[in-house]
Amino acid sequence: MSAERSTLRIHPNDTLVVALRDLPAGTSTAEGPTLRQPIHAKHKFALRDLAKGELVVMYGVVVGRCTEAIAAGSLVGTHNLRHEASACHGKSQNLVWNPPDVGHLRARRFQGYRRIGGGVGTANHWIVLPLVFCENRNLSVMREALQRALGYSRGDHYEAYTRALLARHLAGDVATDLDPEQWQQAAHRPFAHVDGIEFLEHGLGCGGTRQDAQALVQLLAGYIAHPNVAGATVLSLGCQHAQVSMLQEALAQFHPKAEKPVLIFEQQKSSSERDLIGRAIAATLRGVAQANDWRREPCALSDLVLGLECGGSDGFSGISANPVLGQVSDLLSALGGAPVLAEFPELCGVEQYLCDRCVSEELAQRFLGLMKSYEATARACGSGFDANPSPGNIRDGLITDAIKSAGAALKGGTAPIVGVLDYTEPVQERGGLTLCCTPGNDVESTTAIVAAGCNLVLFTTGLGTPTGNPVCPTLKISTNSELMQRMGDILDFDAGSIIRGESSVQSVADSLMELCIATASGEYLPKAVQLGQHDFIPWKRGVSL
Repeated sequence: MSAERSTLRIHPNDTLVVALRDLPAGTSTAEGPTLRQPIHAKHKFALRDLAKGELVVMYGVVVGRCTEAIAAGSLVGTHNLRHEASACHGKSQNLVWNPPDVGHLRARRFQGYRRIGGGVGTANHWIVLPLVFCENRNLSVMREALQRALGYSRGDHYEAYTRALLARHLAGDVATDLDPEQWQQAAHRPFAHVDGIEFLEHGLGCGGTRQDAQALVQLLAGYIAHPNVAGATVLSLGCQHAQVSMLQEALAQFHPKAEKPVLIFEQQKSSSERDLIGRAIAATLRGVAQANDWRREPCALSDLVLGLECGGSDGFSGISANPVLGQVSDLLSALGGAPVLAEFPELCGVEQYLCDRCVSEELAQRFLGLMKSYEATARACGSGFDANPSPGNIRDGLITDAIKSAGAALKGGTAPIVGVLDYTEPVQERGGLTLCCTPGNDVESTTAIVAAGCNLVLFTTGLGTPTGNPVCPTLKISTNSELMQRMGDILDFDAGSIIRGESSVQSVADSLMELCIATASGEYLPKAVQLGQHDFIPWKRGVSL
């Protein structure tokens, strides 16, 4: 793409063209048509005259059907296009993959925590989790006590800031604000090799279906077994659906090699609430002290399990940031690592392409089965995959789910698909892409892929999304430089030079790979970690898109 280019036809078969900047009516385009009306950046116009009922193509796949005739050079939006995708019946051809050259990366190492029983951590946390929402209050009490005493509280400098404001207010000076940055305080952490004590508060565990409880304990088991976790404290009420025995069974079934301390406290077997919390705090403190003995050591890049996420996507996501993640994913696959692509509602319309990348018909059919089952459940609730794009997505050019999906799938690169996971199943295969069934909801999906074992998450955004994960470093990649300039306090990396024609996808991917290595080594602290954007939301299946 040249620096002067203002429009882009992504695939030779496309009938839609993307505006790379705001264009006035009457603009002559490189693709041929003269614009009949203004086209804002990220939005699409028709390459040629399109008839009512005609299928339209973008990224080389069907992404919608015209609800009225659309003249060449006219804006295409929800007013004249509805979601439509091609049918898929399974694997139709074998993939021939030409992996990228990774000779320059084979000898590279990151500094990670090599855990007993397998797996390599990119961080070192202790977690405290409830088996049921009834324990959230006790969790909150423990959080306030432990994080403050051990220097992990993320609100300390804001507390100092508030006290300074209060003092000024009491002195009669109410007109002048203070700069919060002046009140940033470096907390003393007695356990310097423990990155944090994280509290996985949630609203499940009882009152729902037994299937919800089973899914919850399997998710929590994934966090306990996660290589970024040194140990866990579990709070149980006692009478809930999500029983301690179910958690233990999930650990034995899905993570039999995980060897780490799991401290369990049940309130209905305790003499008092004070007894429960006191014993839990004392035992957790001892556990954190033991976790402090872990040290980083050199690990191969093949030990990375890379979660590929997006949120607050825009019309540039499929042109800049998502293809960059695809290239990083392919580099990792060629190195023997494990990239993971999730968000199944955002794979609607590219099923055939993904099935043909599966290494076996069995994997392809499992993927299709999970997709069909998921959408059938959504339909039963009066919705469907076509309802996935948010108002922000649509406003910024992602006007159908198929358009959003075709761009989102690019995060998964081109490598063979070697694994297909249902929700809460752990990643097993390496040297290729794994698909993981999650919703498109940013936090629910990120929560799920970390439970599957991802030890680093790459998260693309075109609108800006303040989210992260309690135990897994999450890097935010901006699709455009304007966003990076506005929201650089929550973003880590800018892929906008691709839109301007200043950089290639390959060169930006190489830079992002370097940032991944630094992050996995603890040398770079993502903004989500710095700001305490540690979100955790289990998925109630069939409800979220």
